[in-house]
Amino acid sequence: MIRLAALNIYPVKSCRGIALGSALVTAAGLEHDREWMIVTPAGRFLTQREEPRLARIAVALEEGALVLSADGAGQLRVPVHAGASSSPGGGTAESSPPGRSIEVTVWHDHCLAIDEGAAAADWLSTLLGQPLRLVRLDPTQDRVSDRAWTGEVEALTRFSDGFALLAISTASLANLNGRLAEPLPMNRFRPNLVLEGLPPYGEDELGDLLAGDLRLRRVKPCTRCIITTTDQQSGTRRDEEPIRTLKSYRWNPALKGVTFGQNLIVVAGAGGRLEVGMELQSLISPT
Repeated sequence: MIRLAALNIYPVKSCRGIALGSALVTAAGLEHDREWMIVTPAGRFLTQREEPRLARIAVALEEGALVLSADGAGQLRVPVHAGASSSPGGGTAESSPPGRSIEVTVWHDHCLAIDEGAAAADWLSTLLGQPLRLVRLDPTQDRVSDRAWTGEVEALTRFSDGFALLAISTASLANLNGRLAEPLPMNRFRPNLVLEGLPPYGEDELGDLLAGDLRLRRVKPCTRCIITTTDQQSGTRRDEEPIRTLKSYRWNPALKGVTFGQNLIVVAGAGGRLEVGMELQSLISPT
């Protein structure tokens, strides 16, 4: 039996995650996961690929606010439901009116987002030394995952690279760490779901995962990039691991990259919950 060992959300794309004991599952994935994103003035998404220091930004959800903080930079509070932030004077933001809707870009996708205002932009720009803005996915906007992978299912996501959820097994990480000179923590791979009870890379063969009325479907291997070489506490890159080792045994010719973990979509049961420790049933793999 497969057990859910850990649950994580990443409210701001490419910033630090939040470990949860339980989470509401929406049609677009775990509630608040990748709901916000940092963009350039042109609306282009920014990630740890270009700016590894994003890993230094701690994220919390408390008292109806998204809270961002970083050493030496104070704190920014962004109201979760208002869709806007305000001046972080004194190190803590206050509430302000919702921002304007703008077009933003994630890879080749163009979608609408709510600009979180000048205070959030100033806080991020000062921290990272370049003009940046914080945006939240426009609630009137549905971002649909690539149908080449989801088939007949019109699967939703927010500001993820492409799909609602990422799952990795503890056995896969243990297998990889057995090949490395220095073991790596799971946070290098930024999964939403950490699974126990599978053999190494058993997630590659999962059928639909069931938990009550909830049904999750594996749709695409996750190709890994330079973010996995970034220490998620310090925001620094140390060497070429784990990419160098993964290339030796996890190269996918069709995807032209190394794979580690599986992307999932929500097929049914949105509105249900996942809880750490719960058991998940896997149907027979469609492959």
